[in-house]
Amino acid sequence: MTMEYHNPVLLKESVDGLNIKPDGVYVDVTFGGGGHSKEILSQLGPNGKLFAFDQDKDALLNTIDDDRFTLINENFRFVRRFLRFYGAKEVDGVLADFGVSSHQFDVAERGFSTRFEADLDMRMNQDDAVSAYHVVNEYDEEQIRQVLFQYGELRQAPAMAKEIVEERKNGEIKTSQQLKTVLKQFLNHKKENKVLAQIYQAIRIEVNQEIEALKEFLLQTPEILVKGGRLSLISYHSLEDRLVKRFIRNGMFEGEPERDVFGNYEVPLKKAGNLIVPAREEIAINNRARSAKLRIAEKL
Repeated sequence: MTMEYHNPVLLKESVDGLNIKPDGVYVDVTFGGGGHSKEILSQLGPNGKLFAFDQDKDALLNTIDDDRFTLINENFRFVRRFLRFYGAKEVDGVLADFGVSSHQFDVAERGFSTRFEADLDMRMNQDDAVSAYHVVNEYDEEQIRQVLFQYGELRQAPAMAKEIVEERKNGEIKTSQQLKTVLKQFLNHKKENKVLAQIYQAIRIEVNQEIEALKEFLLQTPEILVKGGRLSLISYHSLEDRLVKRFIRNGMFEGEPERDVFGNYEVPLKKAGNLIVPAREEIAINNRARSAKLRIAEKL
């Protein structure tokens, strides 16, 4: 049995960015439906190896029957630990397609989409203790404000947080429709879908610790890549893309690297090529691609 997933975003461009060697070792840290992994395997020879990560149990149903392939049911924030467990201290390339999979958006009961009435969940790993329900019903007002402001970039975050906390006095907020009703005064008709998407994004990022996981993952990449190894990273919103861009440029997320007496500084990576975005033709076929940005880097 396999789960239905949509077409992988920027498939050719992201895999080409890895500059694959037939006998190389590669990692797809966001396996999902396996589209990127299948393309990588198609370019590997008999001695090549591909490791894939996905914390979502549903993705395990898409595993690939190939001796060169190993699927690891873990969050990519633990990439170095598990690669070492499988005897791969260094690899030739790492691909990541961040964000929510089309499958997760399309399965109503997962609670990721604003299109469906469902319990507040949004967990990428169904075994995690914290769900959207916990964020909405158990976080205090200041915590909710920070989540909505930092991860949803919502100017009305303070008022939204206050409204949620006030409404909780009348009973738990259990479903997406209840949450929408609580916040209806903030949902201008013309921008309702956009604001709802920002609210959902903020809560989802908090539930899954997406920013923390992304930072932890990026910090490990220079150590697990061989010299000349490639990173191919697809992000979907500005919070992710800013972190990726800054890390490739500076090897850190804030500030600037220290310079020597000659004004030079050392960084672990260099960008390989320019920013890549999907062509209009791809967006027409796969709407999920509309906000995708691909950045490629090489270890120095």
